[in-house]
Amino acid sequence: MSDKLPPVTDSTFKAEALDHEGAVLVDFWAPWCGPCRVVHPVLEEINEERDDLKIVSLNIDENQQTASQYEVLSIPTMILFRDGAMVKKIVGAMPKRKLLAELEPALA
Repeated sequence: MSDKLPPVTDSTFKAEALDHEGAVLVDFWAPWCGPCRVVHPVLEEINEERDDLKIVSLNIDENQQTASQYEVLSIPTMILFRDGAMVKKIVGAMPKRKLLAELEPALA
């Protein structure tokens, strides 16, 4: 995976995602996950295009505490937080247009 999406860990999750003012999308992924590799470039594109959304990635193999806390049972899972509150959970890889359609109501 490229490093265009800032990584977060169990120890930095609160500061990077929950304490952030505004919207943060956390991409829960693992290196062995094929669909994660498909959705990652889509998230990178969205991250570059949107100023109203911060996107970060969390490797579930290395950060099981946070993945467990948010009941991430399948990957990729993307969870949208706004001002520290979970507002949307999306499971599975999807094309950019569909992902944006899922996110838009929660970002509006």
